[in-house]
Amino acid sequence: MNFETLNVEVGGAIGRLTLNRPGRLNAMNATMLRELADAARWFDSQRDLRVVIVRGAGRAFSAGADLKEPARNDSDSWPARREAAQAGSRMMDAVEAMKATTIASVHGYAVGGAVLLMAACDLRVAADDAVFSIPEVELGIPLAWGGIPRLVREIGPAMTKELVITCRRFTPGEAKAMGFVNRVVPSSELEVHTTNLAEEIAAMPMAPVAITKEHVNAVSRAIAGSSAYADGDVLLSAFASVEGVEARESYIERRLKRKEKD
Repeated sequence: MNFETLNVEVGGAIGRLTLNRPGRLNAMNATMLRELADAARWFDSQRDLRVVIVRGAGRAFSAGADLKEPARNDSDSWPARREAAQAGSRMMDAVEAMKATTIASVHGYAVGGAVLLMAACDLRVAADDAVFSIPEVELGIPLAWGGIPRLVREIGPAMTKELVITCRRFTPGEAKAMGFVNRVVPSSELEVHTTNLAEEIAAMPMAPVAITKEHVNAVSRAIAGSSAYADGDVLLSAFASVEGVEARESYIERRLKRKEKD
């Protein structure tokens, strides 16, 4: 398939899904969210596929949601605005529901929604120089896209509260210690390690691997539950608030000053 913001390929039992907006550090705009969900369904149609590696082109895995994307016009109908606000949750559900085992291969920055995309994948391999953060609260918005229940099931309530509320950066070593990342490898060896893991999984009998994935996901949902049904509605309210607008402007201003210093 041809996508505007992604590259997808399949070679035998292994596929690769590459976020392909390197000039924007693979920031996820509305088109990418829609295409990620479409790509997940396309991979499901590939009968011999066993494993899909999810990665980012260029210098980063992904900078998260694209803050420079123009906001939807207030004159748009409520159903249209709601549909746009739910796009992230729908993308997450589609990726998590893929039949193939998914491996996030993470380098550079993984910010906000990118951390959630990692959480939607089955396994995660991170380069030792990767940088993680979840800045939504600092931006004046709650963490959406079904992020809270997914993080709670992966790292527990206390760490979820700390990382989401403080918005602090955390390292691959910390991510591994809390059980969020499976492996931390040298940056120069990320592709080799990820490919080796994909090949190892692809060599296993298909049926028990698929059943194990479904079983673990079912147990995880039973433990953590889900509160994502109204995420889009909450997001719309937060974006429209005066405090939210001021927080986002302040965040972008601080980030620009940090870039000038660098």
